Amino acid sequence: MTVTTQAEHHAGMPTIDGRAAWRAADIATGNGALTGVRVLDLSRVLAGPYTAQILADHGAEVIKVEAPTGDETRGWGPPFLESGASSAYYASLNHSKDNISLDLRTDAGREILGHLLAGADIVIENFKAGTLARWGFDYESVLSERYPEMIYCRITGFGVDGPMGGFPGYDAVLQSFGGLMSINGYPDGNPLRVGIPIVDIVAANMAVSGILLAMLERGRSGQGQLIDITLLDSVISILHPHAANWMVGGTVPKRTGDFHPTVAPYQVFRAADGDFFVSAANDRQFRSLTETLGLPELADDPRFTSNGDRYAHREELVALLSERIAQCSREDLGRRLEEAGVPASPVHTVDEALQSEQVRHRGLYIDDGDYRGIGVPIALGRSGHRRPRPAVPLGSDTTAVLAAMGYGTDRIAQLRTAGIFGNP
Repeated sequence: MTVTTQAEHHAGMPTIDGRAAWRAADIATGNGALTGVRVLDLSRVLAGPYTAQILADHGAEVIKVEAPTGDETRGWGPPFLESGASSAYYASLNHSKDNISLDLRTDAGREILGHLLAGADIVIENFKAGTLARWGFDYESVLSERYPEMIYCRITGFGVDGPMGGFPGYDAVLQSFGGLMSINGYPDGNPLRVGIPIVDIVAANMAVSGILLAMLERGRSGQGQLIDITLLDSVISILHPHAANWMVGGTVPKRTGDFHPTVAPYQVFRAADGDFFVSAANDRQFRSLTETLGLPELADDPRFTSNGDRYAHREELVALLSERIAQCSREDLGRRLEEAGVPASPVHTVDEALQSEQVRHRGLYIDDGDYRGIGVPIALGRSGHRRPRPAVPLGSDTTAVLAAMGYGTDRIAQLRTAGIFGNP
């Protein structure tokens, strides 16, 4: 997809090739299943950037475009990277990407954006509804006709139509609006936000799924399409089993603390040296749990024979189990329950989890002097993946990307002086 503007034609300037912006796309090998795919990341904060990062992990060449003020998550710290270029928050969502800075409020900035769009296989954006249309890049009426193979992923809070279409969306707001907050916490306490931005993270993974589905379909039809992802859809999709329980039983789900809404025992207990989680979701596991704890008589107690019985008498059951678990060390009990086939684990802190032998064995925590962060969680047996490279400072690749497209040294200097890339 090569674009030459009328002004460039009359001025005798070189052709600007949008495809050439992705300098490594045609030469990268062995980086994963998406090697050679060109992704334009126009998003900010979490869901969009994380979507693009997942694609980059599997070989896609990603160019992230940021305003001269930068993605606001660069300032979401402490902690900050030693270079001071960004926060840990930003770095964990934007590794393995090239980065350019453009003031898209300017004609020149939008001209460059047009060339980047011309070369992209996939576009990811989470602008306020209508923003790209005002700039002349509406997907439905412009981009889909100009570039029919383009896969365009739009991420919004509530969608662009309907009674709340165009409303801004934030993770905690959607946790609240979508019912998730109402079922998280203790019965006698306030509704609680889940301790991670779960709605944004689910939206990102749904966006990746949608993009890959569209790529599969494009292989048959030759046509791209819109992937319409909303935070609202994402939070509603994860209300299991509470949504199903209400639809069938009619009772509004309430907060149950660390009790499971349908299974017992399935919760945190206090061991001698810290918190410990136990799940005995079927009768065999429950019998093994009681035998391991030296309480085999509980498995034949009429109050605890089936899961329904155990749930009905869960407070009595928890009291009996708690007394015995409180006498055990976490590691010893965990080992014995594992051997007995009962799902259980010490409640690890984040540092304990990241430094555990199995997490390191899986390559999920990398600290090799060049990159320190989470590894790639999707493992493909044959295709492999890209080894993450650190997120870069704002605008690090602006000059190189524009030069690759065909912008001359003088023109790049003019754009820089005009503030198109930020403060000159």
